[in-house]
Amino acid sequence: MRDNIIEYLKDPLLVVKVQNFFGIVYKRINQTDEASVIHSDRIDKDEDFDIKQHKRIPSDISGSSQSSYDTETSGDSNPDELELTIGNKFWYYLFVLGTALGDEIFYATFIPFWFWNIDGAVGRRVVLVWTVVMYIGQGFKDIIRWPRPGYPVKKLQQKWAIEYGMPSTHAMVGVSIPFSVLLYTMDRYQYPVHWGVVIAVSWCTLICVSRVYLGMHSVLDIAAGLLLSSSLLVVLVPLVDRLDGLLLTEFSAPLLVLAVSILVIVYHPQSDKWTPTRGDTTMIVSVCAGILIGSWTNYQLGNMAASDHAPPYEIIWPSVEMFGCMLLRTTLGFCGVLATRAFAKSFSYAFVCALLGKDKNELRNSEDSLHNKNKIFVECCYKYFTYGMIGFNTTYVFPNVFDMLMINRPTYYTEI
Repeated sequence: MRDNIIEYLKDPLLVVKVQNFFGIVYKRINQTDEASVIHSDRIDKDEDFDIKQHKRIPSDISGSSQSSYDTETSGDSNPDELELTIGNKFWYYLFVLGTALGDEIFYATFIPFWFWNIDGAVGRRVVLVWTVVMYIGQGFKDIIRWPRPGYPVKKLQQKWAIEYGMPSTHAMVGVSIPFSVLLYTMDRYQYPVHWGVVIAVSWCTLICVSRVYLGMHSVLDIAAGLLLSSSLLVVLVPLVDRLDGLLLTEFSAPLLVLAVSILVIVYHPQSDKWTPTRGDTTMIVSVCAGILIGSWTNYQLGNMAASDHAPPYEIIWPSVEMFGCMLLRTTLGFCGVLATRAFAKSFSYAFVCALLGKDKNELRNSEDSLHNKNKIFVECCYKYFTYGMIGFNTTYVFPNVFDMLMINRPTYYTEI
């Protein structure tokens, strides 16, 4: 019974059903260039359908979920090629936006914005939870090594298509970020918690459905990601809440953060093929390390103080002047992030290549392979340095620049 449920949730045809529901229409183009519409229910039942003329759907398209769950999506195993059309643009753009909530661009904007404009104490905890959840999820991908949905599913997004699919780290982000924000703010600030629950659930649902809609994950991938991240949150939220104080106040905390972050990258689970998973994991871990060390530096220099008032605190909404300062902080900050990324990436890549005696342009253009150890080492090093610097600048350098310009966010209560 359990095996049947797993096979059903893993079946690519279930992905096609979800896509059909939201307006995606599959067409089969045979060798005579005749198009025929394919619906998921008809794929299963091998029924007749009509577009301009009746054509019979070959029965080989409805093979078992195990045989059709393949990394190839082009339909090469079938004489007919599949193409799809998007019947509803609203769902398409909504789900493209939804999947972006789990992408690098979202992290690079949401995390700095939160620190510069909302609450650093909550930000540190959320980033640490997100990092641990993502590291475990990325590691499981290279351990389990289940491919993404195969034939007849067509992917609407090729980014990360080379990665394995189980579990869905987008689904894990959809749980870890909004729900950790909710859990860390519900007792800290006075606001209607039920609206926070609605936003968190909507956020998570949008991300999860978007991944199936785009053909990037099976329903089983999503379910596994939700279950794993929810289980981790039960343990991590209270643990990180206590750990944050130690990482902020202990004198040796930066050494511990650097040592642990480097070790988890070095001992990241090995895959049987090259994927961008290890590089993405390096980026996530290094951002977290930079943020924690930047926050520690602020505390050690006396830039943070405990509040005289006990939570929950009242939310103070920005005035017109405060809103203008927020826009200025955000604009200058993001320009700083881009400048940091450009300089740090160029410098660190060239420096590590020089240490290895390799030409940086030749190495950059070489093949992505597990056998290309030099390229893997250089990319992990430059990403660790670059994104670590971005994290450090986000929590220490840029806020101090904002102070000098007299546009920094007022700390109404406490950053501890």
